[in-house]
Amino acid sequence: MADQIRLAEGFDPASTQEWRELVAAVVNKGRPEDAHLTGEQAEEKLRSHLVGDLTIDPLYRRPEHPVPLGLPGSMPFTRGTGPRDPGTPWDVRQLHEDPDAAATNAAVLADLENGGHSAWVRTGPDAIDPADLPRVLEGVLLDLAPVVVSSTDDQDAAAHALRAVLENAAITPDQARGNLGLDPVGRAAARGGTTDLGTLAEHVRWSLDRFPGVRAITVDARCWHDAGAAETDVVALAVSTGVAYVRHLVEQGVDAADAFAQIEFRVPATADQFLTIAVLRALRRVWARVGELAGVPEDARGARIHAVTAWRMLTTTDPWVNVLRGTLACFGAAAGGAEAITVLPYDHAIGLPEAFSRRLARNTQSLLAQESHVGRVADPAGGSWYVESLTDELAQHAWTRVEEIDAAGGVRDAAVLADVRARIEATSAERLTALSTRRQPLTGTSTFPLAHEETPARRPRPRAPAVGEDALRPWRDGEVFEALRARAARASTPPTVLLAALGTRRDFGARETFASNLLRVAGIEPVLAEGLAGAELGEAFRAAGTTIAMLCSSPKGYEAGAAAAVETLRDAGAATVLLAGRAAEAGDAAIDGSVRDGDDVVALLSGLLDELGVPAPGAEGAPSPADAATQTGPTTEGAQA
Repeated sequence: MADQIRLAEGFDPASTQEWRELVAAVVNKGRPEDAHLTGEQAEEKLRSHLVGDLTIDPLYRRPEHPVPLGLPGSMPFTRGTGPRDPGTPWDVRQLHEDPDAAATNAAVLADLENGGHSAWVRTGPDAIDPADLPRVLEGVLLDLAPVVVSSTDDQDAAAHALRAVLENAAITPDQARGNLGLDPVGRAAARGGTTDLGTLAEHVRWSLDRFPGVRAITVDARCWHDAGAAETDVVALAVSTGVAYVRHLVEQGVDAADAFAQIEFRVPATADQFLTIAVLRALRRVWARVGELAGVPEDARGARIHAVTAWRMLTTTDPWVNVLRGTLACFGAAAGGAEAITVLPYDHAIGLPEAFSRRLARNTQSLLAQESHVGRVADPAGGSWYVESLTDELAQHAWTRVEEIDAAGGVRDAAVLADVRARIEATSAERLTALSTRRQPLTGTSTFPLAHEETPARRPRPRAPAVGEDALRPWRDGEVFEALRARAARASTPPTVLLAALGTRRDFGARETFASNLLRVAGIEPVLAEGLAGAELGEAFRAAGTTIAMLCSSPKGYEAGAAAAVETLRDAGAATVLLAGRAAEAGDAAIDGSVRDGDDVVALLSGLLDELGVPAPGAEGAPSPADAATQTGPTTEGAQA
């Protein structure tokens, strides 16, 4: 175009320092003059830090020396493996794991007839018997619909089952697509024990010779993520696992380019859409560098990625929020250039999904692809200074970690795996702190819980087989809060706390809302005593059937009535009186503690349940940890589905 509209024309350019000063002016509003922040301090206050030493700046500007972006389908493959088909921008791949072969067959056909492109079948003692695979795939047109199998129990049996189905199908060698699902490193991580690559080369040769369009290997990075690994480690471990497979295959006489072509990466996609985009872009960049060093031709270095909405982010409380999480994750995976995407149904963590939840998961992808047209542009986030910076930071961290793992003996080495588990334990603890303080909020679970909700009933999955002591333990972000809710639900009488709301709603409204939402996180019912004082307040406390009260008001409201309210509540039998806000606002009132945003709410709410006499898990009459695991969804193997 000869004439382009320049939106910034006529405006003087603003420097970073000028921006900082403007930020400081906003941040300093309401702060005492002797506590004012400088521009640099204000910027640091707005800077956030993710697990895995990733830093998110509040402002990104054009780099002084920007790195050339490149093009999709060329080195360094950051922008994708190539242009997309606007009609089918990615493979809609839905998961099937119901042990009932007839029910699974019906679900597979329903998915393929209503928007799905391929079928992903998980086999194992807690899923589908490999012997049932022909029944599960009955009626599937294998020349049109690729089939992928996976297992963390017996991958060899799953691979042979799919091979037999393809061998017996009326298709030509060039028509078959899919994946045999071999991932010995991932199996060892999920189940414990050593890594056995014994049959890997044999399955790869079968694929290359018999059905070239069928891949043999899936590097499933979700086992690390489900156990709490940081995204940098997820990328690094995925690449390190791929390196181990390529080296082994080359040693067995397979060409490096053929080995590359046999690998698909399966990675988690989270509700942090920008981080998901960056993870996929960084993975492709790092894997392409491996291909370059291995002498793989440039056009064969692009990583094929199957993105799955992360199991770890799913909740059993207010599970409808999982629909929003899945949509964000799917968008991130699509914008990040995934070749195949699986959206786990919103009730996946509760039990075996029903037909409606499967349809909703499937249609999430159809809407994004066919109505929102997310896939019509390759790498739509490319050129964003934020996304490019985050991608580069992830890639640099991951590459450094790949080099460390390689120098230590590779991901198959027992000592390396022990170090990986230790790192994951550390990042898990970091994540748990962020969750417990609600720095990482979970809508509907740790914040804004749905009062009096009923969890949808679903058929439970079979119990997964026992794993070794050295196996990674998957856990969901919402587990700690769901355990509190489950504990309260099993109390002989519903636990309650009186909220003594002092003054008018203008005084107590904000903190009463905060306190009510906080208590409901643990299934504790707030009983509101609004604007009461003296005998009326004492009577309200006795009627609430509790031993705990919490004051809610503004600083001026506390100054006017906190001391008298505490005295009245003590006389009425209150063993504990808390205050919503800063403890200093209580003045002379003899409170037992304060409750503020940023507190460890898991510890706080656990203590309240203890004081209210609600039995802890494992106590007589209370659910044991093992019972809780069966009620909150899949264990080790099911998690990785």
